[in-house]
Amino acid sequence: MRVAGQHDALETIETASTDELQDLQLERMQWSLKHAYDNVAHYKQKFDDTGVHPSDLKQLSDLASFPFTTKLDLRDNYPFGMFAVSMDDVVRIHASSGTTGKPTVVGYTKNDIETWAKVVARSIRAAGGTHKDKIHVAYGYGLFTGGLGAHYGGEYLGCTVIPMSGGQTQKQAQLIQDFDPEIIMVTPSYMLSIVDELERQGVNCQELSLRTGIFGAEPWTASMRENLEKRLGIDAVDIYGLSEVMGPGVAQECVDTKDGPTIWEDHFYPEIIDPESGKVVADGEEGELVFTSLTKEALPIVRYRTRDLTRLLPGSARTMRRMDKITGRSDDMLIIRGVNVFPTQIEEQILRIPALAPHYQIEVTRQNNLDMMQVNVELLPGAESDKITEAEQALNKYIKDIIGISTRVVAHLENGVPRSEGKAQRVIDKRNLT
Repeated sequence: MRVAGQHDALETIETASTDELQDLQLERMQWSLKHAYDNVAHYKQKFDDTGVHPSDLKQLSDLASFPFTTKLDLRDNYPFGMFAVSMDDVVRIHASSGTTGKPTVVGYTKNDIETWAKVVARSIRAAGGTHKDKIHVAYGYGLFTGGLGAHYGGEYLGCTVIPMSGGQTQKQAQLIQDFDPEIIMVTPSYMLSIVDELERQGVNCQELSLRTGIFGAEPWTASMRENLEKRLGIDAVDIYGLSEVMGPGVAQECVDTKDGPTIWEDHFYPEIIDPESGKVVADGEEGELVFTSLTKEALPIVRYRTRDLTRLLPGSARTMRRMDKITGRSDDMLIIRGVNVFPTQIEEQILRIPALAPHYQIEVTRQNNLDMMQVNVELLPGAESDKITEAEQALNKYIKDIIGISTRVVAHLENGVPRSEGKAQRVIDKRNLT
């Protein structure tokens, strides 16, 4: 039986010296590369084709000579071709929530589940959580890793977990009032929907029991943090993860610094590469985030290209390095008439306008061989309809001045933009349909 509070204290590795951390990383990386090479036909073939062998890794920088893994590799080996253990040893399967093609399938051994629970518990603790807290989990349960990842991590820390899952927004609002959770774990876009419902019911959100929101599964901005913190009276912190690498809990923002998620580098080794050349860039330079798993048994992952754009920063609250806020993804970056556009850039401009709610959707079409972009937004509840034109003009100007493109802005009344109960669908790209 677990003793209450035994996981509230920091682990030794979280504040170990850089040299101690790197020694552990090297030992684990050598094991992980050999494990992948010996047990996954795809990796053996790819390593051999590249002319590298696990024994070539003498120092951490040698990882740069090993080949990348992409989502396509996982899909080409669907469903279980990338597993490094017998199915007898796989205790759980998750799959990505991709909208096109086959999903990416990931497996976990009993030890993998234990490791995952530990890093999520570590993440909750970094967010200020303790075994005394109740956690309302509004991430979706199922093949998506969010719900069960948060659930097991909360239980490992000793918290009381409320497994609400996504959807049933009115019930979400009711249970938050009735059960008095101190922590909520959910996508930031769905948190907005929950707050809207609470406010619609006339609830004073500042008086709720909530103390901390651990938000992830999609990019969100500093302006979004400010909006949620102000409306709820909470600390809003970022959790990062992806199913191919583990799930939520790969990195977590510390509540005492709020300066970007700390990567749990004893389990997940990060690199930043130039998305075009694939060359590793120095810490502090922006590029594409790449991860190599150091302890995973069922699905070791070598230099996985996440497509997330960020940069690595020195450790602050912990020895381990931090990652900056995700600015976008290299594969869903929009190119509109030669200009690179990320949804988060649009979100920043929307949140500058007091009359607008933080709900939006971008539609991209092609007319006469010219890309056209429309941004659908909505007025805050109770805002006067005569503010529509003023808000549209203001947002149009901000997008033009800051991002550098002309766009059509359409402001709707309350609930005029589709809501999400999970990851928000920020972009509808119709260019291939017109």
